[in-house]
Amino acid sequence: MTPQLQQAIRLLQLSTLELHTEIQQALDSNLMLEPADGPDELADGGEDVDSGTQDVATETEESRREAAEREVSEAEPSAPDDIPDDLPLDSDWGDIYDGATSYSAPESEEQRDAWEARAHGGVSLQEHLREQAELSRLSDRDMAIAEAIIDAVRDDGYLAGTLDDILAALPAEWGVELDEVEAVRHLIQHFDPLGVASLDPREALLLQLDNLPEDTPWLTEAHLLVDRHLDLLGSRQLAQLTRRMKLSQDELQEVLALIRTLDPRPGSQISSSTAEYVTPDVYVRRAPEGWRVELNPEATPRIRVNSYYASLVRRADSSDENTTLRQHLQEARWLIKSLRSRNETLLKVANCIVRHQQEFLDQGEEAMKPLVLREVAEEVDMHESTISRVTTQKYMYTPRGTFEFKYFFSSHVHTVDGQEASATAIRARIKRLIGEEDSRKPLSDSKLAEILKQEGINVARRTVAKYRESMSIASSNERKRIA
Repeated sequence: MTPQLQQAIRLLQLSTLELHTEIQQALDSNLMLEPADGPDELADGGEDVDSGTQDVATETEESRREAAEREVSEAEPSAPDDIPDDLPLDSDWGDIYDGATSYSAPESEEQRDAWEARAHGGVSLQEHLREQAELSRLSDRDMAIAEAIIDAVRDDGYLAGTLDDILAALPAEWGVELDEVEAVRHLIQHFDPLGVASLDPREALLLQLDNLPEDTPWLTEAHLLVDRHLDLLGSRQLAQLTRRMKLSQDELQEVLALIRTLDPRPGSQISSSTAEYVTPDVYVRRAPEGWRVELNPEATPRIRVNSYYASLVRRADSSDENTTLRQHLQEARWLIKSLRSRNETLLKVANCIVRHQQEFLDQGEEAMKPLVLREVAEEVDMHESTISRVTTQKYMYTPRGTFEFKYFFSSHVHTVDGQEASATAIRARIKRLIGEEDSRKPLSDSKLAEILKQEGINVARRTVAKYRESMSIASSNERKRIA
């Protein structure tokens, strides 16, 4: 593959965030490139689903820049002007992309380290606890014990071992007693999040209950349930709970409502992962003639060739400076052509998806149609592997939310009348049925399959169970509530 074709493939694969990083690296290393910020320098547009016309955001030049480039075109090495729509993407990604850019200067270590540091800027639970310990004015001895305890805290907030294990990790010559470890642990348990460094859920939940105001309704009963009958609650033996605690079913429901406000995994409140924000690549909006697809101008980098530097390239000059200028100019042109190809491909695929899923946009998930990559590939006349890469980490903003392109693809299930139903639509229907069920008599998987069959969707009980579990919905026994 030619270098420009490899570049087009690479840009097609990148997400919006990765693309902006790639473009910034090109701007930093290629003197021929500059941002194009003016509205008359780069025109935005979109494709109308009904009319099939598209106006993709592309690079435009002022007449003086075009004249300057025409002047040097004869002196430049020849390069293909067109990048084929059907990119040969069957090869392994690692064969053509090793993470480095093809622009005239490599990325510096400082730039790479700064980016990685910014991408991993979350605070871990251990760091969060150490900050609080440092503010607690502990003695050096107690601070060392606190460090050992904090190191033993798992991500869920509980200790990974016993207090004896922590004691064994401390230097024997210190002569630390178990009571000292327990005293420091008790202090850490009152750090944020409350209940961290507990040995088990019972201890964490009791600590959280003790922190509630004394006049909290059902506080005494909740304390008794957690202290003595937590095993019955875990196994959902609610009938035994009513007898053991001498409460009516309605009263027990109130107690359980209070317990549900507690956090059985206190450590989960602190996450070291950094929030990820999605920038949609295309917008889908309703227009008088139908649904309209437009490129998001914020997701489309605006760059152009710097006319001044382009004018410095001299025809038939073989000096090192002129050779470097020609190389930069050629790379700049390749990049702009690759960006244009990427934008056109995104619009083609997005419009095809919208044409197939208009009922979803009008009615919601239950109207989703079955769609596979092959259908889109055949319609837009591209290879299926190209469509796979275009739909990965590319996002579409719609009135119903922002979705990854891949969300609109799903397998199908045959209906009773020989038609096809989308797996996404079936999951949405199952979710709705469960949401509308009587909590005292939740629907079993068999009952859900029976209801779907009555609606013309022939799906087995085990398939219903698979769809339900994929949505993290508990079984009917676990959903059951007190009558």
